[in-house]
Amino acid sequence: MKIKMEHGAGGEIMERFIKEIILENIHLRNAGGIGLDELDDGATVPVGEGHLVFTIDGHTVKPLFFPGGDIGKLSVSGTVNDLAVMGAKPLALANALILEAGTDADMVKKIIASMDEVSREVPVPIIAGDTKVVDDKIGVVIATAGIGMAEHPISDAGSKPGDAVIVSGTVGQHGMAIICARESIKFESEIKSDVGPVWNIVKSVADAVGWEHIHAMKDPTRGGISMALNEMARKSGYGVEIKEEDIPVSPEVRAAGEMLGISPFDVACEGRVVMVVDKDFAEDALYAIQKQPNGKDAAIIGKITETYPKKVVLETVIGGKRFLEPPIGDPVPRVC
Repeated sequence: MKIKMEHGAGGEIMERFIKEIILENIHLRNAGGIGLDELDDGATVPVGEGHLVFTIDGHTVKPLFFPGGDIGKLSVSGTVNDLAVMGAKPLALANALILEAGTDADMVKKIIASMDEVSREVPVPIIAGDTKVVDDKIGVVIATAGIGMAEHPISDAGSKPGDAVIVSGTVGQHGMAIICARESIKFESEIKSDVGPVWNIVKSVADAVGWEHIHAMKDPTRGGISMALNEMARKSGYGVEIKEEDIPVSPEVRAAGEMLGISPFDVACEGRVVMVVDKDFAEDALYAIQKQPNGKDAAIIGKITETYPKKVVLETVIGGKRFLEPPIGDPVPRVC
């Protein structure tokens, strides 16, 4: 088998690749907490009365600078968000830069400045790094590792029947911003990426309702909310019912999706959280998110059910129902 772009696109093909090629050849992969087998956003290691959460991510995007962000902002935000959705306060980051020979130094300065700006916003220090220069045509690639501490680690498998499903803002922004920038597609209002850290959102909900009432979280990156919800359904063993009319989509993203034939539900977000909370605390959680500057468009979009085990069911705007299938691969390649 030869590796194709689809093997890194975040859809079902990538999921099979990880299970059949990677997991089959790594045999020591658990340190006493959530490990590699769970394929969560990170892993946990029990430390005293808490849990160290560890994650790592590679970042590659074309173009490197796009409306709303750049690869530097993406690299820090993406790793912070992987920690946040596991209930971990970010403690420190390490970054490895892989640069193509001939890359403009001033451009690298801008990328580093962007990384620094986001790290101060969280806040989380960048405490270690590495730099490599290669003569391959790769542009700029950034690998970011992060550690955090969690009192109550949260898995993406913890959904329970009756729980409410919340999304913290409009979906599809990042992927649509990338493809419009890449293809020079213009709309009356520019589509901007949602890229940014979400620790403030997660912490605000935990402060409002308690960690114990947040049952599952995921950041809907490659494959969008379609992939995120399907992963959560499969892992919990329960179904997810969502209403199309309740899912926040900006007019610009909706128009771009219709023109390109791409569902906003299948497109990456880089500054959103899909959160599953106890139904009795759903309104309080929603209110807490909406008070945050990056959560004003948050909405309750559905519930966890026993009716459709391991499936996601979408109630359409005309009242019909259909399964929301996970994408085979990301319809917008090289976005994160």
